[in-house]
Amino acid sequence: MPRPVQALIHTAALAHNIGRSRAMAGDARVWAVVKANAYGHGIERAFEGLRSADGFALLDLAEAERVRALGWRGPILLLEGCFEPRDLELCSRLGLWHAVHCNEQINWLAAHKTQQPHRVFLKMNSGMNRLGFRPEAFRGAYTRLNALPQVDEVSLMTHFSDADGARGVKHQVAVFEAATQDLMGERCLSNSAAVLRHTLKNDWVRAGIVSYGSAPDFPEHDIVHWNLQPTMTLRSKLIATQTLQPGDTVGYGSSYTATTTQRIGIVACGYADGYPRHCPSGTPVLVDGVRSTTVGRVSMDMMAVDLAALPAAGLGSEVTLWGQGPGGTILSIDEVARSAATIGYELMCALAPRVPVHVGD
Repeated sequence: MPRPVQALIHTAALAHNIGRSRAMAGDARVWAVVKANAYGHGIERAFEGLRSADGFALLDLAEAERVRALGWRGPILLLEGCFEPRDLELCSRLGLWHAVHCNEQINWLAAHKTQQPHRVFLKMNSGMNRLGFRPEAFRGAYTRLNALPQVDEVSLMTHFSDADGARGVKHQVAVFEAATQDLMGERCLSNSAAVLRHTLKNDWVRAGIVSYGSAPDFPEHDIVHWNLQPTMTLRSKLIATQTLQPGDTVGYGSSYTATTTQRIGIVACGYADGYPRHCPSGTPVLVDGVRSTTVGRVSMDMMAVDLAALPAAGLGSEVTLWGQGPGGTILSIDEVARSAATIGYELMCALAPRVPVHVGD
């Protein structure tokens, strides 16, 4: 039989989470963000669950081609725009909308020969300081774009740096509104955290991590609070058990020492599968749907879990590393990510190619 580690993609949960974004976004249309191969889920695997969105937002042309190949004829937005002039040819052919965040991209558009004018999203740097025109330069960029025959419609976009935290979005919204108050065009402001935490006027919202069942403001709020469902499950099985005596150590570096007689299980999953090596002892897991913790250092192919409260667990017992467990149990990916001092996004995107992935409800 194959090695028991596997990942499951939950189509129904993806659809549920898109519905939650729509419910929270008021009258705005919803972009399903599928950059980074749908946050590690796989664009083709996630598509059916996300197709109730109004459009797909992503980063590169190859991803856009994949979405079109799945039969999607609605809007597709390139969030970082074009990377070189010839990218505009594929934008014309595939009918892609694209962000414009610098003067060079406007110059490329001005030189582009196309029969079909482009829909563009002009991006403002309202305080994130990654991409976009500064507020004082935004109006000039808007005027240039509107004068081009290659441009059909200009929408206005920005990105929030602190929508998930105490600082919030008011400072950036004030900058954006002051610079755009009399400009025509649809607005696209809110990312996942802003959709959940802030009531803003949008024509489009960008449902990123919220689509994949992770709370952007964890641990202040968890997925239960936001009524989100995990969309990726990483699970495996116990392939051995050991009984420790006081003073016995576990794993490389002997980082865990038993203080009493203790039973542990060995799980067929390790950092080569995408589980973080730096997760310490005590990271939560589910064994047969019962909450337990890891023991010792994560190895390339294996890890140990505590079976002290699970006398019936043994060879073949199901271990949920994150996601949906048996009997309706759930272990949020955010909890595991917190133990690893990272965020759920990284764990999703780090799922290793050697892990078999299956799609289901």
